[in-house]
Amino acid sequence: MSFKDLGFVPEILKALDDLGYEKPTPIQAQAIPAAMQGRDVLGIAQTGTGKTGAFTLPILQRMATGRARARMPRCLIVCPTRELAAQVAENVEEYGKYLKISMALLIGGVSFAEQEAKLNRGVDVLIATPGRLLDHFERGKILLTGVQALVVDEADRMLDMGFIPDIERIFKLTPFTRQVLFFSATMPNEIKRLVDQFLHQPHHVQIARKNMTAKTVTQRIVRMPKGDSKQKRTALRYVLENSDVKNGIIFCNRKRDVDIVAKSLNVHGHDAAPIHGDLPQSVRTKTLEDFKGGKLKFLVASDVAARGLDVPSVSHVFNYDVPSHSEDYVHRIGRTGRAGRKGETIMFVTPMDDKYYAAILDLINVKEIEEMEIPGLADFPTESRDRKYGNNKGRGKGKGRDNRNNRDSHKNRNTDKDKQHAKPDNSQNKQTGNDQKPKTEHPKKEHPQKTQPQKNHNAKTDNKPQHYVKPTQTSHAQGQNTGKNKYKRDALPKNTESGFGNSMPAFFSVDKK
Repeated sequence: MSFKDLGFVPEILKALDDLGYEKPTPIQAQAIPAAMQGRDVLGIAQTGTGKTGAFTLPILQRMATGRARARMPRCLIVCPTRELAAQVAENVEEYGKYLKISMALLIGGVSFAEQEAKLNRGVDVLIATPGRLLDHFERGKILLTGVQALVVDEADRMLDMGFIPDIERIFKLTPFTRQVLFFSATMPNEIKRLVDQFLHQPHHVQIARKNMTAKTVTQRIVRMPKGDSKQKRTALRYVLENSDVKNGIIFCNRKRDVDIVAKSLNVHGHDAAPIHGDLPQSVRTKTLEDFKGGKLKFLVASDVAARGLDVPSVSHVFNYDVPSHSEDYVHRIGRTGRAGRKGETIMFVTPMDDKYYAAILDLINVKEIEEMEIPGLADFPTESRDRKYGNNKGRGKGKGRDNRNNRDSHKNRNTDKDKQHAKPDNSQNKQTGNDQKPKTEHPKKEHPQKTQPQKNHNAKTDNKPQHYVKPTQTSHAQGQNTGKNKYKRDALPKNTESGFGNSMPAFFSVDKK
């Protein structure tokens, strides 16, 4: 079967001929005929199977006739990430370059005004991420009542990113009569619920997983002795420096690790740049352009940012982290070995990754992956060694926790020496009139430099009790001259008649008759 047998218009056939495409892929051969008949299609296929052409080509065939109105797109394609949406937009431009259709791309990081101007001119094919699409809808800049065909790509990734509520809302905003082309790599229960709710008797297309990894890709792993980040980064640099790497993509599970690994490579003389969802769109676009153009050798990426990457020649893919979802492993290594080219993948596996590694082996239907030996790997520097207090001395004047005993013994020596040369002080005996023995204190509490001088209050009696003792009753005038005792209510005499003691205020008098 050829594309001509599928019944495409001459403009699309000419564009496919320019690209060198002669025969459709298996998923295209099964999905395109049903889609061109106007039926809903449910496609279960992995990346690299040609599923993008399976929905873009029949959509362009349908959009070849007719005209769009302002702010009312005729076809809506929803993608989970900006990069994937941009890749789909490139395919639409390539396949429809001889058709008189208009296209717009709604993604974050781009000016709203520029996107609104395109919407006002009328759009046949609108490609968008869920968040930016609903932002324009809330602003009243777009209407979805004229959508004739709705495409949802990478639905399983939508689920992972928490976009399912947005997808449900988009479904409800489009007409009930629209055609739905729904594609996903897996079919979890939440995705199945969406299919049952919004698709009407869909045509099922599923590509077997037996050829999930290309035969031209050599897969290897590096067994890490433990999950130490510094040791793993050192091992990564060793592999890069001892392999014939033209260019490569390094995948990390977390955005934080993407930044750390990229910075580590740059510090050690490797040309690398990070790309993940927290970076500005302008930075992400420039990084991808530099990598595609050969100006950048290593691209450190997260799974979300890597969706939609279409670089024809990538020699190596490095899995710095083992993906928690086994399907992501297939997506990652699918970036190399394309179009019959040879590629190589290396994954670093720690003892904590055995569970995920076993799931990957089960998915790709192999018993094991060849191990790569690194000489002296166990002796590579680690972060945990520097954090052990018992091995290294502290820094600075404090000299760390390990010298606490030495510091205490030093203080004891100084204290004993001071006692030998110190003159006897009988001031305390003179004040108290008692022969008191010096108190013995714990050695750790001795600190001669910070010894507080003995307090001497002029108005105090010589014999100050250790604990509070209720003072004897004195006159009011005498109580005023005793310092703090004037605040002690118990020190004042009580008079049951007036309550003011022996002294009566001038403004108050009691007439006794």
